[in-house]
Amino acid sequence: MRNRLGLLACALALVSACGDGTSMPNTDGPTDPPPVTEPEPPGPPPVEIEIDAGALQPGCEPLHPDCLLPFPSNFYTVEDSAASTGLQISFTRETLPANQNGVRIDPGPWTENDGFSPGSAVAVRYADVDLAASGAPPITDIARSLGAGSATVVVDAHTGERWPHWAELDANAADEVPVLFIRPAKNFPEGHRIVVGIRRLVDSEGNDVAPTDVFRAYRDDLSTGVPAVEDRRAAMDAVFETLAGAGVDRSDLLIAWDFTVISTENLTGPLLSIRDQAFEILGDASPTFAISEVRDVDSDRWSREVEGTYEVPLFLEGAGEPGSILRRDALGQPTASGTFTARFVCGIPPPGPGLLKAMVYGHGLLGTGNQALSSGPGLVGREFGRVSCGTDLVGMADEDTINAIGILQDISTFRSLADRLLQGHLNTLFLGRLMIHPDGLGSDPAFADLAAGDDANLQYYGISQGGIMGVATTAVATDWSRAVLGVPGINYSTLLNRSVDFDPFFEVMQGSYASPYDQALILMLIQMLWDRGEGNGYANHLADDPLPGTAEDKRVLLHVAFGDHQVANVTTDVLARTMGIPISWPAIADGRHPDVEPYWGLDRLEAFPHEGSALIIWDSGIPAPPTDNIAPREGDDPHDDPRGEPISVEQRGVFLDSGTVIDVCGGLCTAEQR
Repeated sequence: MRNRLGLLACALALVSACGDGTSMPNTDGPTDPPPVTEPEPPGPPPVEIEIDAGALQPGCEPLHPDCLLPFPSNFYTVEDSAASTGLQISFTRETLPANQNGVRIDPGPWTENDGFSPGSAVAVRYADVDLAASGAPPITDIARSLGAGSATVVVDAHTGERWPHWAELDANAADEVPVLFIRPAKNFPEGHRIVVGIRRLVDSEGNDVAPTDVFRAYRDDLSTGVPAVEDRRAAMDAVFETLAGAGVDRSDLLIAWDFTVISTENLTGPLLSIRDQAFEILGDASPTFAISEVRDVDSDRWSREVEGTYEVPLFLEGAGEPGSILRRDALGQPTASGTFTARFVCGIPPPGPGLLKAMVYGHGLLGTGNQALSSGPGLVGREFGRVSCGTDLVGMADEDTINAIGILQDISTFRSLADRLLQGHLNTLFLGRLMIHPDGLGSDPAFADLAAGDDANLQYYGISQGGIMGVATTAVATDWSRAVLGVPGINYSTLLNRSVDFDPFFEVMQGSYASPYDQALILMLIQMLWDRGEGNGYANHLADDPLPGTAEDKRVLLHVAFGDHQVANVTTDVLARTMGIPISWPAIADGRHPDVEPYWGLDRLEAFPHEGSALIIWDSGIPAPPTDNIAPREGDDPHDDPRGEPISVEQRGVFLDSGTVIDVCGGLCTAEQR
């Protein structure tokens, strides 16, 4: 009974509370919901590692104590929806090196890039590092970079593939802390994101090199409370995830980051645009030309030498003089205005049983088209009935020397060299068309024996700088599909420290940028602009990925002088790996090469004749090159030795005629010292 009375009392109380005291509440219509109390937003996670936000220099990569390091890094990009990579390079002037007058490099030209060089070295710097004790892969054992114990790990984030490389300390650092370079053994794929991890470095006493607090915050997932640091955490987690997929434990890392390689469109677009516009202007006609001098000669190579000029659409400002830059329209695209008067020099061999064939020649460092008359092309011309014609590769011709010296005093002006090179490549392409057009050179009595059209079998031959630049010109060429490249290489940022040719230029640079650290940074920076006119920007497109408007079956024969003092052998190795071409085997005598596995990563070509590209090593007994990033200086320079070797001439001539590599050595290829 008590329970029932209690329930009744509760029911009456509810009726009284919900109604007016005399009736039940109306349940026919909607009622207001009870008020909802919003929960308090979570506060920031507690700070777990103290980072002095004021010590983070604006514009500087915070992962490393040196401002521009690690380099390259996506830290130095901003989003750009119009770019193929979705990014734009964005350096700040205050962070770039200054010359002796306190003038810092202008970052403007770099903003045109949507990523970094496909051949870029990766760079960091620590006060004391023992690379051998750390397990870093040396230049003599590139295979180690792909092993589980490598201290340096480079990963293509698009594919998860480990990337081959070597690590070296800058041997030119003098009394400064040397930069640690990680150099790709073949060029990175364009447009790809690359992840770098460095782990377990030790110093000369065997102690672990310590990471920065900013990197520890990311690696160990420690909150900082610093927005500039926290905003990057998701991107850094993606870096750790990529490295984990490659077998790298994040807890082992000293530093890790990523960068994006420039897109093919951004890299090759300006030269392709210039080429296409110029040939559209030309149409079906021959370039206009004039002959200024004809000399009948009695030499062991030529019967006649001819000089003249021809007209090419001008894509440079002003008259296209040294120091000029590309003329661009309102959208930033290269545009033509007027014509450039280019010069040509041709050597004509004695007439043979048939018409003469055509060969465009690429000259050496800061040279001229006159080198088309030199011994290398002369011997091929005489033996294989080829007219050799050359033009000044403006941008890096003799007349550009003064501008090059000026650039080394203010790197802000480097774009003038890179831009003018594009006009130089176009001039070379137009020279080829001039040689084969029925209304071209063959229409003049001085070239009466020169075939036209397909019968001319136009091909390219370049030596030294002409070999380096021939990679780019051949990659965009529409009138030839084969090239012989003598003593070539790619990537001046790797080459220059390793070349005796750069000695006088380094003296100029040292007068303006005295710090070896600044010099190391500058070489990586200028490579980003140089790529548009240098073989390094086109090596990915001479094999499986031809550029628009070019033949698919491009073939290249590389002739290398072992121990070359001017063009470092390692830069040719990188070119061959990037192209994926085989090396004639055996390549070098046992014990001659310092590598654990000489020519690692190259397929061995042991059966001849070979239809395709190939690398041939010519050994004239010169000491092997140093394994540091310094120039070879022991013994006589073998740079010129292969070009005069009779069997080398035979191999070059047959390849230019047919695209076939024949065996002329019967084993190792040796050359007489000259």
